[in-house]
Amino acid sequence: MAPAQLSVIFFLQLFAIVAVSRGVGWLARRYLGQPQVVGEMIAGVILGPSLFGLLAPDLQAMLFPKEARGILYAGAQLGVGLYMFLVGLGFRADHFRSNAGSAAAVSLSGMAAPFLVAVAITPWLVGIPGLFSPSVTQMQATLFMGACIAITAFPMLARIIHERGLSGTPLGTLSLSAGAIDDAGAWTVLAVVLATFGDGPMVAVKAIGGAILFAVVVLGLGPRMLAPLGRRAEARGGIAQGDLAIALMLFLGAAFAMDAVGMHAVFGGFLLGVVMPRGVFAEGLRRQLEPVTVVLLLPMFFAFSGLNTQLTLVDNLGLLGVTLAILAASVLAKGGACWAAARLTGQDNPTALGIGALMNARGLMELIIINIGLQRGIIGPALFSILVLMAILTTLMASPLFELVYGRRARSTGALGTLSEEEGISAREAVAAR
Repeated sequence: MAPAQLSVIFFLQLFAIVAVSRGVGWLARRYLGQPQVVGEMIAGVILGPSLFGLLAPDLQAMLFPKEARGILYAGAQLGVGLYMFLVGLGFRADHFRSNAGSAAAVSLSGMAAPFLVAVAITPWLVGIPGLFSPSVTQMQATLFMGACIAITAFPMLARIIHERGLSGTPLGTLSLSAGAIDDAGAWTVLAVVLATFGDGPMVAVKAIGGAILFAVVVLGLGPRMLAPLGRRAEARGGIAQGDLAIALMLFLGAAFAMDAVGMHAVFGGFLLGVVMPRGVFAEGLRRQLEPVTVVLLLPMFFAFSGLNTQLTLVDNLGLLGVTLAILAASVLAKGGACWAAARLTGQDNPTALGIGALMNARGLMELIIINIGLQRGIIGPALFSILVLMAILTTLMASPLFELVYGRRARSTGALGTLSEEEGISAREAVAAR
């Protein structure tokens, strides 16, 4: 397609993505009690071959031609990376330090138990034709399944915490901290799988070593180097366009660094947001960046992932049984381990149950991993579709389970605001209002 044609189709794609995302998000919130973000995830699948492509294949192919997906992919990465930068701006380091032991225990338990489950079920899955590539060893399959079951959808978790009014609370910060460690661990395991699958050990060394070096430099030097931006913003009573440009350039550099070493742009954006100056500077960045990021850019991420999802491949009772088994094992292993770790590190039972419910949301970070697995020939289309269903269902379960075990009681006592309040104001304003 010529550049002029790509431009025309790109604007039409964005119109459809925003319209469907807002519409499905409203329906999910109004009738299912789900956060807006869960509706947006479902909207991405609706726009793909699972529904839109099934009902109107020619129209879907015209709206989302393969030649235009590269642009949509780049926009999707910008959206999710920038959103995680904003999440980092609201990250409470003091809450993290006070809950560091719990966060580490929850995260490690939430990874160890799923990997034990993967060890138990992978031999059975490998024996079913078509799920894994014939060239994949049982060890590679086990590591890949462990990463898929263990991962927590960090961007999805952040959005749910935002919309449930948990931003800045100890529970929200602990869950985000554990989710960040979980995702870093899952990406590390994926790097190891890719290294053993033919890319060589340098893939894993580059990803792990690069991420550690980046984190040490950013967390160690970032606060001191960025402090002048905060002082200028305080003196002016707001941020100037030049300071906004500096922040955006730093974000783009951080996203590039993490993508280049093989982790993911979201980690670069999140870590940079954590060390940005607080107060007027952070509030100004959020005020200027959040609306466009949340309404326009982030739905591109969900839409692009949905274009690679074809749920119609789970078309017989045998594969449905495999799906239910993977779903049950994943929920019990992840949720149970995180609950137990939180209890053992001093959290009360409702808080531990709330953490277990939130950590079970896998969302589209899992879709990123399984798309890589499909593209690299590790898994087949049938297992890909099964894992997509698992990602969607565990994410759909997260908010209702959280409300059941923690949210309703906390709202009735005034510890959390009402959901209607949270839908109308930002997470930071919700904390201030309480």
